[in-house]
Amino acid sequence: MRVEIWSDIACPWCYVGKARFEKALAAFPHRDEVEVVHRSFELDPGRAKDDVQPVLTMLTAKYGMSEAQARAGEDNLGAQAAAEGLDYRTRGRDHGSTFDMHRLLHLARESGRQEKLLDAFYRANFAEERSVFADDERLVELAVAAGLDADTARAVLADPTAYADEVRADEREAAELGASGVPSFVLDRAYGVSGAQPAEVFTRALTQAWGERTPLKPIGDGDAEACGPDGCAVPRS
Repeated sequence: MRVEIWSDIACPWCYVGKARFEKALAAFPHRDEVEVVHRSFELDPGRAKDDVQPVLTMLTAKYGMSEAQARAGEDNLGAQAAAEGLDYRTRGRDHGSTFDMHRLLHLARESGRQEKLLDAFYRANFAEERSVFADDERLVELAVAAGLDADTARAVLADPTAYADEVRADEREAAELGASGVPSFVLDRAYGVSGAQPAEVFTRALTQAWGERTPLKPIGDGDAEACGPDGCAVPRS
């Protein structure tokens, strides 16, 4: 079974939702038969790379809330993250374009390091002091820590077209599936879970999707020649 997760590094609920999903997946009896694929989704597409501002400033401007409301929201998110064992800085974080990080995540997927790099990006953005925005060397450091080659990561960052099509393809697919926000979890292209749901909801979704998988329906002669683990059928005269 395949689970695809559309998310953005700048999304705090994606950070929390990933932890909740992983809690459910860890206890799922068929865990080893579930493939998890992370897909790109930008909350702020088209934002200039050098357009970086404090999170509280962004929240008050984008959502029309007061600074007190923005602070209260960050405090609530900090508590939700802590409940999942995650560190979360409720003050002093900033916000910017995540496009380059998504491009590096596509690079990392090719070598099986996507999950590790995504975790590094989340941790750096939400729990560490040094910004991940408009700082290529910071992203290179995180990429190297996840097992990627530094020069390769720098080359991707230096070329704005590298993996850009892959990011945009993910975002188009999200729109086609009707996902207008993140996190968005799609199970076997048959079931969807929106938002940072409790772990129990993910458990139910995994169980239902697994139980309702449609087996292949054979067409033709089931006794036709074929190859299997024990070798190939040998024609006899």
